Amino acid sequence: MIFEQPDAPTDQHAAADRVGPAATTPKVRRPSARHGWWAVPLAGLGMLTAVVPIVVSFVPSSAFVEKSRCTEFDTSADPPVCANRVDEAVEYALVPADAEPVEPRMTIEGAPTYDSHGQIYFVTITEPKLSMLDWFITREHDAARLLSHYDKYGDQTPQQLTQSGQQQMRTAKDNAMYVALQAAGYPVELVQGDVIIDFLLCLEANAAGTECLRFSPADEVLDPGDQLTAVNGTPIRTVDDLGPILAKVKAGDEVEVEFVRDGEEMSGEIETILAPGEDPPRTIIGFRPIDTTTVKLPEGIDVDIDTSLIGGPSAGLAFTLTLIDELTEGDLMGGQKVAVTGTIGLDGTVGAIGGLNAKASAVQQVGVRYFLVPTNQGMEGLDGVNQARKVVGDDVEIIMVATVQDALDALVRIGGDPVQLVNLPAT
Repeated sequence: MIFEQPDAPTDQHAAADRVGPAATTPKVRRPSARHGWWAVPLAGLGMLTAVVPIVVSFVPSSAFVEKSRCTEFDTSADPPVCANRVDEAVEYALVPADAEPVEPRMTIEGAPTYDSHGQIYFVTITEPKLSMLDWFITREHDAARLLSHYDKYGDQTPQQLTQSGQQQMRTAKDNAMYVALQAAGYPVELVQGDVIIDFLLCLEANAAGTECLRFSPADEVLDPGDQLTAVNGTPIRTVDDLGPILAKVKAGDEVEVEFVRDGEEMSGEIETILAPGEDPPRTIIGFRPIDTTTVKLPEGIDVDIDTSLIGGPSAGLAFTLTLIDELTEGDLMGGQKVAVTGTIGLDGTVGAIGGLNAKASAVQQVGVRYFLVPTNQGMEGLDGVNQARKVVGDDVEIIMVATVQDALDALVRIGGDPVQLVNLPAT
């Protein structure tokens, strides 16, 4: 379809009527061409503003950011001063991950359980790789900590660190089951497990105790995560098997060790040493084993805690308190949400953990009011309680506990029900 435009007026009067007063209006002039060059930098600036955040989100922080680490101290000075310092690329950050209830992850079969209106929360952190954008956002945050490759892994490989963390989590769950079920009156037994290397003994550290200058000779053969299977031809099943073998060996003599690393059977010879500070003297290989003790539950009782890919020992106290709450009458938390962190020993002691300030931030972000933390975190230092309190201010009340009994008493003070326990471990 074709639309025709109306004819333009040709009559002089009509033309005059159309122009009228407008004839006095100044003529609109086209902008000068010399002003057009402003469009180019402005368009470029707009493009740059849009592109830069995308680019820096892909550039790793290790390309531009470094942190300093002291590797040797001058002990003749008082206080000791750093004698050798190295600069290392910043690759990771320790940051808050989550705080979530334990109870939905826990399944108890074969034993009566009791409902509770409160919740125990366990807290996690993460150490992701950093981009330049991440670094810019987190560099001044009190709940974040910038890490080099050494800060995160030390002398371990990523696979060894993962294996160690998973083993520590298994130990935390087993210890929690032992302490809680024993406290609730159930007969539980401890069964020793395989001999797995946790770390090699440090024979000489710097004055500040932050770096090892000389490890035991075993460091030349063994790595953290290795499973020791035989010494001088004698099979090793548990740590107790080492004693009788090494009793026949003089410190300084070499022993032949067989071990498994990443599924591969290996062997080597290691010069033995004396156990530091022990009297009477005792010959050792020079490593600290991971606690692989497992718990034998009573017949018909099964406890499962789903921790999926979570590693480390710091949820031990949270697991213990949740189990006690499930297995005993009353409401341990008095209907409140309580976050908990700290390792758990078989004797009921609560041990220190890493990344406390980041964990405190995770607790704050989910709106939990109370946070139980280990007493032996201390008040000062990177993982001290003062740093955590600086992060959360008055939003979270941080309560320090040294034992399971301390934790139970603290819960009563904030409104929880006292529980009747049969056999809580005496610290």
